[in-house]
Amino acid sequence: MDMAIVLLLLLLPFVGAEWQVCGGSSGNYTSNSTYQANLLLLSSTLPNKAVSNTTLFATATAGHDPDIVYALALCRGDTIDASDCETCVAAAFPDAQQICPYNKDATLYYDACMLRFSNHNFLVANSTQDQMSWITLRNNLNFTTGGDSAKHLLLMRLNSTAQAAANSSRRFTTSRLGINLIPTVYCLMQTQLTQEGVADYCCGGFTTVNTSMLYLFRCMDEKTKTSQPGKVNLNDQAATNRLEEDELVWRLEEKSSEFTLFDFSEILHATHNFSKENLLGQGGFGPVYKGQLPDGMQIAVKRLASHSGQGFIEFKNEVELIAKLQHNNLVKLLGCCIQGEEKLLVYEYLPNKSLDFFIFERNRTAFIDWNNRRAIIEGIAQGLLYLHKHSRLRIIHRDLKASNILLDKDMNPKFSDFGLAKIFSSNDIQGSTKRVVGTYGYMSPEYASEGIYSIKSDVFIFGVLLLEILSGKGNSGFYQYGDFLNLIGYSWQLWEGGTWVELLDASIVKEICTSDARRYINIALTCVQESADDRPTMSDVVAMLNSESVILPDPNQPNGI
Repeated sequence: MDMAIVLLLLLLPFVGAEWQVCGGSSGNYTSNSTYQANLLLLSSTLPNKAVSNTTLFATATAGHDPDIVYALALCRGDTIDASDCETCVAAAFPDAQQICPYNKDATLYYDACMLRFSNHNFLVANSTQDQMSWITLRNNLNFTTGGDSAKHLLLMRLNSTAQAAANSSRRFTTSRLGINLIPTVYCLMQTQLTQEGVADYCCGGFTTVNTSMLYLFRCMDEKTKTSQPGKVNLNDQAATNRLEEDELVWRLEEKSSEFTLFDFSEILHATHNFSKENLLGQGGFGPVYKGQLPDGMQIAVKRLASHSGQGFIEFKNEVELIAKLQHNNLVKLLGCCIQGEEKLLVYEYLPNKSLDFFIFERNRTAFIDWNNRRAIIEGIAQGLLYLHKHSRLRIIHRDLKASNILLDKDMNPKFSDFGLAKIFSSNDIQGSTKRVVGTYGYMSPEYASEGIYSIKSDVFIFGVLLLEILSGKGNSGFYQYGDFLNLIGYSWQLWEGGTWVELLDASIVKEICTSDARRYINIALTCVQESADDRPTMSDVVAMLNSESVILPDPNQPNGI
């Protein structure tokens, strides 16, 4: 059936079956015949049999030759209420008699289920009698732009979705094709084996579904996307990830002039086969290597570790997000490589490593004086203001920390690691998640305890970073702060006692004037207040940093003191 017709059908307000196939060569039965009686028998048993199966699939036969009836019922894999499935299959039998009157072979598709019955045994694997092409992309498909490319990508999406469904434990999966060539298309694919162990799937210029595997297929536009999320199965998730990897490559190829898709062999050569000598460091994503391209350009390559807690979702998030952002305080992503299990991000190489390399190492703090630190503080503030307010997207980073703020040759800070970042609309105030991810010591109280994040979560992080830059100590970890577990508590104690000068790193005490020191500590403590509502926005912070005429509020006591 023509794909354009399938898409058109979904835009119409169907009351009954959305699509039907009435057998032409199977012959007809007569009223009150034995064949009709066998159909009625199946209509009373097959609906209940389908809902009794965990995969919402059932087959049955009734009668004997020449009046035998073979039947199959399949309900959508994301069906929540089994009674919806039973009702749908039960209604399909009388519908078939009206839509395909007295046809011995009929197939009906609904939003919730499908039914097929026939006098031919289509349940037998590799039956040559009932081969059918359910989905065919023909040359007359009308795409407004990039026709050939769009048809190719859509065909690939259908094929990969079908394969993923066949390989998943639920025999069901959904996917999405989002490219600039055509409107976003959502696909739902479901498969069932009619004979255990048989999975005869064919693909080529078109997708064919023969009698050994049946597909309940649906493509829909944004308005008709109805698939409901359920519990995630690891096998299903892996299949979905493979689909998304393909789609990500397609989207990146569309913008190849701005973004480079590297061959794995290029990266191997550039990093000397990921040699130890080229290893720059290790992060949550995986190891980072220095490399050099044939034209002499130096690069930094992040290689996704197989045991990484981040994985493809964060990889995809970073590629798609940072490729759209441009700012002096964001690291430049040059491209990526996706080849099998290998997933790599290729960045501009920044020679001065990361901020933590300087501020937390006693023998290196002298290399970063107060002027450098002040410029870094202002750069971090400008970078966050860009993400929150001035970028094409409204971004919450969620995982900014000293180790992923990189420094260029002039010691300018640049953000990296956008794998956990969240995109907000202009109307969004906050979001929430059950999967709290990030770095201990930088998480705001509401995010750590309740999974609530907002732009004020990043403001809290900025406050922590400001205290770390001023003191040369981390908020948590290897440092001792008397009766306090972290730098925030220690800073508050000094602030309350009027001895806040003791917080400053010894290497900058003589360089920073007292009023500036007090002002910066005040701003930091204002940013790490327990209530998100009490914290300033990054616009407020930039104003505080840039003008001494801005009156600073008295900070409230931070959380857990």
